[in-house]
Amino acid sequence: MLNRIVLMGRLTKDPELRRTQSGTSVTSFSLAVDRDFKSQSGEKETDFIDIVAWRQTAEFVSKYFTKGRMAVVEGRLQLRDWTDRDGGKRRSAEVVADNVYFGDSKRDSAGDSGYAPSYGTSAPAAPRGAAPSEDHSDFAEVGEGDGELPF
Repeated sequence: MLNRIVLMGRLTKDPELRRTQSGTSVTSFSLAVDRDFKSQSGEKETDFIDIVAWRQTAEFVSKYFTKGRMAVVEGRLQLRDWTDRDGGKRRSAEVVADNVYFGDSKRDSAGDSGYAPSYGTSAPAAPRGAAPSEDHSDFAEVGEGDGELPF
């Protein structure tokens, strides 16, 4: 049997980290996922899919993801039966996330959601054929005319 799902979409709100009574981290959020086709009226349609992440994945999502951020979620589909306030039987589908990845770069997301973490202080790459910058790193650009690699 196989129950795997991979989704790519944007978070509809900021995830909120909670803890169970036993202290296990959990967060839930939803992804807005565009369909690959347009409706008969020519409109692009979007599905809003509920996601639940547990433990380290929940902590990672709540720390680094915000509303509007593109995420790739890998997990499994889970159906859950529950009873509403009026006593009616209900069923919900949600994805239990095993892994969550960034679906955009920090540069792309900085304008969308204000998210701009610092992963390091690397200078932007010089265009091909340009002289190396004065960053005093151990790396130097190898030109096409050099012929041999330096190692």
